[in-house]
Amino acid sequence: MHTGQHYDRELSQVFFEELGLAEPRYRLDLRTADPQVMQPPIEACLAEERPDWVLVYGDTNSTLAGALAASSLKLPLAHVEAGLRSGDLSMPEERNRIETDRLAQLLLCPDERSRETLAAEGVPGHAEVVGDVMADACFRLTPIALQRSRILETLSLEPSRYLLLTLHREANTHRPRLGRIAEGIRRLEEPVVFPVHPRTRAALDLEGLELGANVLPLPPVGYLDLTALAAQARVILTDSGGLQKEAYWHGVPCVTLRPSTEWVDTVETGANVLVDDDADRLVAAVAEARIPDERPQLYGDGQAAERIAESLVRLVPA
Repeated sequence: MHTGQHYDRELSQVFFEELGLAEPRYRLDLRTADPQVMQPPIEACLAEERPDWVLVYGDTNSTLAGALAASSLKLPLAHVEAGLRSGDLSMPEERNRIETDRLAQLLLCPDERSRETLAAEGVPGHAEVVGDVMADACFRLTPIALQRSRILETLSLEPSRYLLLTLHREANTHRPRLGRIAEGIRRLEEPVVFPVHPRTRAALDLEGLELGANVLPLPPVGYLDLTALAAQARVILTDSGGLQKEAYWHGVPCVTLRPSTEWVDTVETGANVLVDDDADRLVAAVAEARIPDERPQLYGDGQAAERIAESLVRLVPA
């Protein structure tokens, strides 16, 4: 089921085209991020299908809408990426995770820390550590991206001689945060490649903010091009949860433009630095960014999908 929460071609259809994904049985084309608006049409599809499991991923508003729809219809719910917490309840993603975990009968955790978090919260569902499906995708698709993508050549970039910036969290697209982040970006001297999310583009235009002559703004890019850019950057600056993990798996240091992260292990190993919206810290972190010599394996071994499938079959309710 494709809710249509993301409907720009570069944020949606390009994945189907590049990765050869099957056409969704349901395209709702809702073009909204409001869970209450999404829930009724999702419920209608689920009522027609009556699946053995409703499987939801991550922390988006569509994740919460799917969880609420399953709960309303009393259908079994499984949550991938269960148990992750940043500790920041001002983030809608954090609230989505907590509510979805409380509704789910099967909690599919990326690591042992996540399972321990669920146990400490007294969440009633059955928790299993399976790893992270994003690791599956990253390990399998990065070699394909490096082989197919020509984006570095197109942009006249050399590996490890540029920074990659992504910025899309709603909190970061308003003043004063957006202005402080923009100030830090302007002070960087290296080339900064910046695929601009539509929401961020609108916010920068509305506020009349410039990012500096060293910044190369791009339209949103597809998965393979973004993976090629991320894997070969000197440093990644981002407010994305997924890109923090991918930076770690690529062996690229990350500077996170948030006050907290659900992927705390990347920070504890020294591969990721939280700078919030502090321009001085941003500049210093980029200058000092290094990947640690020893990186423990985080969030699984790239076989999470197989474990999830096995759990769903083994634990399907009678």
